Amino acid sequence: MPDIPFGFALPGGQPPDPNDPAQMQQFMSQLQHLLSAPGSGPVNWDLARQVAASQLAAAGDPAVSPYERNAVEEALRLADLWLEPASAWPSGIQSPVAWNRNEWIFKTLDVWRKLCDPVASRMVGAMGDLVPPEARDQLGPMQSMVATLGGALFGGQLGQALGSLAAEVLSAGDIGLPLGPAGTAALIPANIRAYGEGLELPEDEVRLYVALREAAHQRLFQHVPWLRGHVLSAVEMYASGIRVNREAIEEAMGRVDPTDPESMQAIALEGIFTPEDSPAQKASLARLETALALVEGWVCHVVDNAASDRLPNVVRLGEAFRRRRAAGGPAEQTFAALVGLELRPRRLREAAALWAALTEHRGIEGRDAVWGHPDLLPSDDDFADPVAFAMNDMDLSELDSFDFTAPGGAVEKAPGQPDETDGEGDAKPDTRS
Repeated sequence: MPDIPFGFALPGGQPPDPNDPAQMQQFMSQLQHLLSAPGSGPVNWDLARQVAASQLAAAGDPAVSPYERNAVEEALRLADLWLEPASAWPSGIQSPVAWNRNEWIFKTLDVWRKLCDPVASRMVGAMGDLVPPEARDQLGPMQSMVATLGGALFGGQLGQALGSLAAEVLSAGDIGLPLGPAGTAALIPANIRAYGEGLELPEDEVRLYVALREAAHQRLFQHVPWLRGHVLSAVEMYASGIRVNREAIEEAMGRVDPTDPESMQAIALEGIFTPEDSPAQKASLARLETALALVEGWVCHVVDNAASDRLPNVVRLGEAFRRRRAAGGPAEQTFAALVGLELRPRRLREAAALWAALTEHRGIEGRDAVWGHPDLLPSDDDFADPVAFAMNDMDLSELDSFDFTAPGGAVEKAPGQPDETDGEGDAKPDTRS
């Protein structure tokens, strides 16, 4: 497939000049190739990847230098040492790496595909439904072009959103989802450098704080085997309740003039998805927000405790990251508008307070034991009174005989996680008598 940015434009991002025969011939050739390309799903992911790469090439994607690679590896190793007394689990890092922006897209694309395909399939289906029933038989094979065009439109705009996200994210786990390969802790040096300049803080201090957050994410997701599936399924369940605003699609497609290639530039799919106002959808949203908040709150609490006496600007860094995660950057907001998913922990401060209360009343081991099963996690109501939840007199020794294979239990084992473990890498004690 030719390397073209979204909008069916020429290389470099400019639309073709209708008065230039050479440009129009190149444009039509690219368009024909695009529409004839076979698709394996509702999103043209090849186009999405190319659009993102083209956008990053235009904006700049600095290669990772050997110095930066060594600095990232050292920061992650030091972060793991600092986290040892602050967490009940050992390191979850198998591979400390430094990525450029394109590598972040390439390494996380499989998870984005899993999250976005269900939403995109409804958009593409709605586009096909715009064709009157009496005209579908007459279209014949041409009807498949509607799905192809829909996949291209969504792939192009999703590629733009991912390209923008790639220029903002600081690590593999930066937005709270387990996007990268299990056990791979990854930082993006170019973005960390730019973010540190905005905060007017030393780059090495910002890098170490990001490394602490990434290392904490890895501990959590590596040693809580069911958590990856729990968070991703919460996103998928919420996405399954999103409906398509067919009027918005019809309006967008009505602006396309087949004789004017530039009209394709005007198509904007943001805002065509709206969540259903149903009890099931509200429950899915609450489950998603609670899951994101609990993960982010745990990371913030553990990292701030680990770095409290070590990093000079830890308070400033912690507050900056909390604001950043609660508000979301421009690229994250664009992505939310495009796919109808807001990946922000709305109750971050309450979640952090809840983990702090658990640490105070149960200790580090007791706090992290709450991750032993999804049924043990605090509910949405527990956020209102974290101390009462923390002082609950449940005997955590009951976990020894808890059936972790029951529905909602350990349904997913992280790669490299030994069988029959207690979550800390040690053999699970035999409690049978």
